[in-house]
Amino acid sequence: MAISPPSDLVLDVVRAADPTAVQEAQAKLKASKAAFAATSLAESGKGFGAAMNLIDQPATKAGLGNAETPKKIAEMPDEYRKFEASILQNFVNSMLPKETEEIYGKGSAGEFWKSMMAEKIADEMSKKGGVGIAEQMYSQALNRIERQGEINASTDETDRSRAMSMITDFERQVLGVGKKNEA
Repeated sequence: MAISPPSDLVLDVVRAADPTAVQEAQAKLKASKAAFAATSLAESGKGFGAAMNLIDQPATKAGLGNAETPKKIAEMPDEYRKFEASILQNFVNSMLPKETEEIYGKGSAGEFWKSMMAEKIADEMSKKGGVGIAEQMYSQALNRIERQGEINASTDETDRSRAMSMITDFERQVLGVGKKNEA
């Protein structure tokens, strides 16, 4: 029977170690492996930015929606798009996994990095057309501007006199105004 001293020593140490300490060490190794993989992907052009650029490919136009920026969005003021991005950020942040300490870090710094990721995703979504919040708000603002110059033609003198008679009747019934004059 042959002995391999280095590996036998390592196995003896692992067997003697506390199981929770072994699990923590394995988790740290996995986290560093994940960080190294993410860095490698980013350096080789296959990271998050590359994934977002895939949206612009013709293949995505075939089944995942129109990736081109619609003409209405191109003409829309940037404030509406930014507002939609801020709303989408809340949705995206709530959809991200809760247990992310291994990815973003612990505590407030981890929450900060997570919120930055949500902000970037929401910004990219709004640049590609979003969910229609900005477009709807912009069209409502345009309608409001168009209506400012118009006179409210739906009410005429008949409507006004009917409303005044209703107010007078209400005053008579509730406040007793005019009953003394009638008697």
